[in-house]
Amino acid sequence: MTAKTFSVKTLSADAVLVSSRIEVLRAALVVFTLGAGLVYLAGFSYASVAHNAAHDSRHSLGFPCH
Repeated sequence: MTAKTFSVKTLSADAVLVSSRIEVLRAALVVFTLGAGLVYLAGFSYASVAHNAAHDSRHSLGFPCH
């Protein structure tokens, strides 16, 4: 058997910069999608459903609301 050698390539500053930009854009896309989904769901829900969800959430966190 022969021993295999592996070379380690270092990333240039440009490759790291492009990679970090892609990660920032990916994170922004995820945040935008979640935010748009939340606005969409809250906008089309019945008022009583939204009120009850907020009311129950406040009580579960220990905040009094009335």
